[in-house]
Amino acid sequence: MAAFSLFKIRSPTALMNPLEALAQNQKRILSLESIAGLLGWDEQTMLPEGSADQRQDQNATIAAVIHEAKTNPAIGELLEQLESQPSTHEVSPILRDARIDFDRATKLPAQHVEEHARLTSEAYHAWATARKDNDFASYAPYIERHLELAKQGADYLGWGDRPYDLQIDLHDPGMDAKTIERLFSELKAELVPIVQQIIDSPIKARTDIFKGFPISEQKSFLETVTASLGFNYKRGRIDISLHPFCSGNGADTRMTTRFDEDNPLDSLFSSIHETGHGMYEQGLPLDSLHNALGKAAGMGAHESQSRLWENQVCRSRAFWKHYEPKFRATFPQQLDGVSSKDLYLAINSVSKTPIRVDSDEVTYNLHIIIRFEIEKKLFSGELEVKDLPAYWNSQYKELLGIEPRNDAEGVLQDVHWSAGAFGYFPSYCLGNMLAAQLWYTAAEELPRIEDDFVSGNFTRLLGWLRENVHSHGARYHLMELSQQATGQELSPNSLIRYLKERYLPLYT
Repeated sequence: MAAFSLFKIRSPTALMNPLEALAQNQKRILSLESIAGLLGWDEQTMLPEGSADQRQDQNATIAAVIHEAKTNPAIGELLEQLESQPSTHEVSPILRDARIDFDRATKLPAQHVEEHARLTSEAYHAWATARKDNDFASYAPYIERHLELAKQGADYLGWGDRPYDLQIDLHDPGMDAKTIERLFSELKAELVPIVQQIIDSPIKARTDIFKGFPISEQKSFLETVTASLGFNYKRGRIDISLHPFCSGNGADTRMTTRFDEDNPLDSLFSSIHETGHGMYEQGLPLDSLHNALGKAAGMGAHESQSRLWENQVCRSRAFWKHYEPKFRATFPQQLDGVSSKDLYLAINSVSKTPIRVDSDEVTYNLHIIIRFEIEKKLFSGELEVKDLPAYWNSQYKELLGIEPRNDAEGVLQDVHWSAGAFGYFPSYCLGNMLAAQLWYTAAEELPRIEDDFVSGNFTRLLGWLRENVHSHGARYHLMELSQQATGQELSPNSLIRYLKERYLPLYT
């Protein structure tokens, strides 16, 4: 009797045309990946501490099953058939990305894929413990192993001479370190003087006004805000995790945040940030989630959505003209005696902090530039993992004029490397650039858009983003999307303009 395989095209699909048969395979892969995503979400939100070992086995198993589905020889046969025929504007991006996915999957041994999944699960728990205990040495071996696997994977995929470019391309297709270096160099030259001007200003935001904000009320307020922005809670939810994130897809979008009674803005803006990601996923064509037309254009595009809502929209005066009365009604005792001027300045506080996720949007990009330079050196061999803490601290001293007090607020602060997610950090800064360009383009095409915010209406802006960003899926990658949506090449110019217009009047 012939062996049964879940992933062979069986008789019903054999009668389909090649594009329909390809879609059936892609839908199966999407289902499996969504199961893996739920395992990952659960691991960071609900998993009992003692169940980590079993979850490692589960993650490795589902990774192997997904790899089997992605390497199904029938997919290669279908692609060859489809690629030999004339293609349409709709079909071309589907075939382009399907070919990349298939070729990459078939070049990676199943053992490599399983090992990466198991290591990611193991490393996450090691990172959480190391951060809690301020113990980098216990975590360092996991970063070293992830680096080894990343370089090994680059060899398998034919990127052995530029492994870091592969990591960047995995998050933002078409981008490379050289392009990012140029953009970051231009940004840094303009940004450093702005930061210094604001830091030197005698005007200082009062952050001591935030004390004793009950978590239950914080949760209720942020859920009201995120729903009003346009997040569909019938197809999503928000929970608590150590590090805020958004996962899933438009059919089932999972967000998380974290709470601090003495820092209500952390949970609020973290939630708004993740809501930007969530609304992007929910805005992608629901009937195409299995192919390029229903997937995000890359992490830079994804971050442009989260950062635009978090910063351009929700730190604006117009937004707080609507929400300040509601914020005060939710926390009457805590905000008693706090003026509107002090509240708005605190919302847009600029200061030097060693923690990326706690940083303001003016200094934020300097945090990303530091991480980009570190990752480049890790992959080139100029920097060894054991020397990460000292080098990390020296870069913060040089670029921000501060030093972390310990590794927990230094090199251990971010979760990304526990998943081997090298090349992700640049996406945040690229997203900030695109967010500013999108903002100015939308404001030009939607007259008096900020008046909408004053009345608590965000549907026009969301609709514009649906049309100009979300509806395209991954038809265009980051650089093409920038040109398509804004009529401009991606550059730091709009971001610098925005930061000057938003912050210099506050600190002059």
